[in-house]
Amino acid sequence: MSTHLPTADVQDPESNTRTARLREALLAAAFTADGLLELLGAPAYAALARSETVPALRATRGDSPLETLVRLFLLQRPVELRRAQAALPVADCLADGWLVQDGDELRASVDVRPYGGPEGQDWWVVSDLGCAVGGAGGIRGAGEADRSQLVLGVGGASTTLAGITVRRPVAKALDLGTGSGIQALHAAQHTTRVTGTDLNPRALRIAALTLALSGAEPADLREGSLFEPVGDETYDLIVSNPPFVISPGARLTYRDGGMGGDDLCRTLVQQSAAHLNDGGYCQLLANWQHVAGEEWYDRVRSWVPAGCDAWIVQREVQDVTQYAELWLRDAGDHRAGDEAYAARYDAWLDEFEARKTKAIGFGWITLRKSGSASPSVTVEEWPHPVEQPLGESVVRHFDRQDYLRATDDAALLAGRFRLADEVVQEQVGLPGAEDPEHVVLRQNRGMRRATKVDTVGAGFAGVCDGSLPAGRILDAIAQLVGEDPVLLRDRTLASIRMLVEQGFLEPVAAGG
Repeated sequence: MSTHLPTADVQDPESNTRTARLREALLAAAFTADGLLELLGAPAYAALARSETVPALRATRGDSPLETLVRLFLLQRPVELRRAQAALPVADCLADGWLVQDGDELRASVDVRPYGGPEGQDWWVVSDLGCAVGGAGGIRGAGEADRSQLVLGVGGASTTLAGITVRRPVAKALDLGTGSGIQALHAAQHTTRVTGTDLNPRALRIAALTLALSGAEPADLREGSLFEPVGDETYDLIVSNPPFVISPGARLTYRDGGMGGDDLCRTLVQQSAAHLNDGGYCQLLANWQHVAGEEWYDRVRSWVPAGCDAWIVQREVQDVTQYAELWLRDAGDHRAGDEAYAARYDAWLDEFEARKTKAIGFGWITLRKSGSASPSVTVEEWPHPVEQPLGESVVRHFDRQDYLRATDDAALLAGRFRLADEVVQEQVGLPGAEDPEHVVLRQNRGMRRATKVDTVGAGFAGVCDGSLPAGRILDAIAQLVGEDPVLLRDRTLASIRMLVEQGFLEPVAAGG
């Protein structure tokens, strides 16, 4: 892997003009997410995400500008000068170092991957060669001496974080551990001022290129670890896809945090409150240990700083052998020879054994600085499919917590509710049975939750259209089923709270 990076200068008007011409050429050739899908077809496009290049090579045997750009920037194949000149402003690309000339051939100095923005924007994410897709092993791999400072491109973790982030207009946002700048690029669309930090100076350089090539405003990029580069500054939004991998040592900057166990994620969460404005959000991805004799949810709950509400979702759990194998492959250690691989595998297992770690959890952590003396902290396991983007679902989650925290039972019965959109009811029981064994309410949007309810809860949810107070609906149900209305109210209150908390029912404002 070459360590050369483009020299395009976001502070230089002439360089910015050349970058704009490059962007225009990429658009003219349809070197976009949609253009790639149309050229390659779904199977070859999906294969690229698995670092398999043969289908894409077969699909780019022609001389069109788009095929040339795919070979240059995604497949890292040298291209004849005449072909490059038909697709790109070659003089500009050579002047700013996007391309390197070797005789009559040109090659790319970095990966440039088309990336579709949430509102149909055409963006491009820059990363080190071989790292646009598929992890650090990338399309062609890299030498061990270069790997420690690699900067990755778009991956599943980065798109997940982008999808769950709250996208409300704010004044200041911080992308902590910016990497190739994906989160900063998203934040620039709804934030007046974006700050990006990274321990790796190469990452800051590449993040600047991502923003410039995508036509976004420059970010304030600072070198350093965790919150050190920003001092005591505060933000309305903090996002982080940190180096969360729990590993023995810190070989690879992009993934290994250099702290023991899950201490880096814990430290980031605990320090975030001091850097959030009131009402601000901190959203990050994290790994955490499942330690023998300790509940994982108690462990992660203990990280939440005072004055912050939290929503913590565990999406996946791997035992220590699965986890070690995943990240050994990511580092290319499976290609180091049997003896070296076994030694490194042993080192991972030794680390986990010393820490009494039996499994590793992966998930999302969202904090909201509320200042409440009785903060809401929700910790749950939800490994099921969800519908991205979830940013608005995150906002509504905390709105519901506010409502429930401020609403006693009398106010709940006086409140009006409506059934959330696209909730369906399923009845489960033996064929031919007169009554179902149980009723399930299922969401088809957002978190796509499903929950069991009794027939009273199902009936209540079904008639909630915002027109009647909850108490009157329950009284009518009590009359229908011949039950004491006071007793029915008492036993149904918890079910109503649960349906509100999980988003099946939405409170209707007075007069609304």
